[in-house]
Amino acid sequence: MAWDRPLLTDSGGFQVFSLEGFRRVDDDGVEFQSHVDGGRGVLTPERATEIQWTLGADVAMAFDHVVPGGADQAIARDALERTLKWLERCARRHAELMERWKDGKMERSFQLSNFPSFPQTLWPILQGGTHQALREEGLRRILELGSWTGLAIGGLSVGEPKATMYQVLEALEPRLPAPIPRYLMGVGFPEDLVAAVERGVDLFDCVAPTRNGRNGTAFTPDGPVNIRNAAFRTDGRPLDASCDCETCTTHSRGYLRHLFAAEELLGLRLLSLHNVRYLIRLAEEMRAAIRRGGLAAWAGDWRRRYTQPGIP
Repeated sequence: MAWDRPLLTDSGGFQVFSLEGFRRVDDDGVEFQSHVDGGRGVLTPERATEIQWTLGADVAMAFDHVVPGGADQAIARDALERTLKWLERCARRHAELMERWKDGKMERSFQLSNFPSFPQTLWPILQGGTHQALREEGLRRILELGSWTGLAIGGLSVGEPKATMYQVLEALEPRLPAPIPRYLMGVGFPEDLVAAVERGVDLFDCVAPTRNGRNGTAFTPDGPVNIRNAAFRTDGRPLDASCDCETCTTHSRGYLRHLFAAEELLGLRLLSLHNVRYLIRLAEEMRAAIRRGGLAAWAGDWRRRYTQPGIP
């Protein structure tokens, strides 16, 4: 990838979740069928750990079992128990790889010339669905299993109402270890990032900025903009006058609309780049507000502007 900055990789748990109807899950791991060629494969906690090691990730995630947001307590309990069992297996395999790497005895298949000179870290993923008691139990048991450098909250933004997701985060916040990063997986819409940061979350990942960009929706301080709208046909303004990305400093709304109307791939790329940059700038603003002790006031101002009706 020619990426020389920190790299975080997921374990495949969510990808398995997305293959509903094409996979079978048990305590050993997951057997799945490719949606591309029909080929069958097996993913275990050990294999997921080895793959992330081989990729040279700085932060690797433990293999987890994800269930839909509306899962009942029995299903959520089953996934939580399996995730905790898999965490133990991931941690054991990761420790073995670390020892072999330190001793210079790494197998040829795991050798990497560009592997970082500092140790790779493994983060656990907290499951439990929308059931607060399961979340709290899972958190307690994860912390009992080891000393972690970060902790991920998984199994949210998978079909449950947003208000429910916020409630789960709010109840978890005082119980999460303060010194380590809290990583909310699969969440990336601006309003969700702001709400989650208000509830103590530090780190996010999501396809939202690029998926929305590919479909013609751009994030702006004044709310989402659908660049396909005919109103932008001759609009010479930038997409976001406050943004320093290449899209906003080079092209007009009218040109961007033309690219989508003409089905030019450049339009998809330009909106995706802008949306990623918007979220990075949003995170910078939230970080600055936290440092000056004014996150609540900043969030209120941001939310009023972002949710106001109409297109600027």
